[in-house]
Amino acid sequence: MTEQEQIAAEFESHRSYLQAIAFRILGSHADADDAVQEAWLRLARTGGGGIEDLRGWLTTVTGRICLDMLRRRGVRGEQPLELSVGVLGREDAGGSRADPEEEVLLADSVGLALYVVMDALTPAERVSFVLHDVFEIPFDGIAAILGRSTAATKMLASRARGRIRLGKPAAAAEAAEQEVVDAFLAAAGRGDIAGLLAVLAPDVELRQTSPAGSRVVRGANEVAAKATLGARSGALGHPAVVDGAPGILITVGGRPVSVMAFTVTGGAVTVIRLLSDPDRLAQVVPSWVA
Repeated sequence: MTEQEQIAAEFESHRSYLQAIAFRILGSHADADDAVQEAWLRLARTGGGGIEDLRGWLTTVTGRICLDMLRRRGVRGEQPLELSVGVLGREDAGGSRADPEEEVLLADSVGLALYVVMDALTPAERVSFVLHDVFEIPFDGIAAILGRSTAATKMLASRARGRIRLGKPAAAAEAAEQEVVDAFLAAAGRGDIAGLLAVLAPDVELRQTSPAGSRVVRGANEVAAKATLGARSGALGHPAVVDGAPGILITVGGRPVSVMAFTVTGGAVTVIRLLSDPDRLAQVVPSWVA
């Protein structure tokens, strides 16, 4: 048996497993076939000589292919960026597993959820949920597929898990949150204090991290004043999902200067996490943003 035939035989032994992963993520047998075929082509080009764990390698490659396919499928005019900056996300709610009864209910719901809820998930949420909750792949392995931290990956799976349990899409709620964030950005750009106060909770907190250190500003009036002072001529705001939270990336002259993640509760902004470290942002913001 030639080396190529040996690689092909080993790949075939994993085909049904990869097919199951791809179908669970993509929800289409035809798309799953395409993803698995692409995984085979990448393996054939790479060769199997330097791969110690072929199943793990194929899982990672297939996961990334599915992620790319989901992103291409969902491309639209103002698709939010997905940024993972580590310190800005909401508290990790994915640290504890559900109790056994909930696990059974979750397992029973996966088939229906793929057709009812999955389309409301972001590509990263969908991949993290399926790989962890259905195929029990460790979060550090999924983080490598997504190019995110393990903590951010846990949060993505937790958000997806919550929607699956609800049994209905949360797209409307997310759209409402994004409207609040958009209103904040528009008011800040106009220097409109009244407009900012309309979307800020009275006890809102602005938690800023910069090269000079960290600070917290509390209260709607104080945060609104800082937001208007921080508005720059020539600045552009890009809608973003920042560590799983609705957010905004600010660029000036095509260079990222700050990113904000918002917690919206009851139609008002309660927490803003602001990172204003251009050097750090340059490492996590895609070059095509500019």
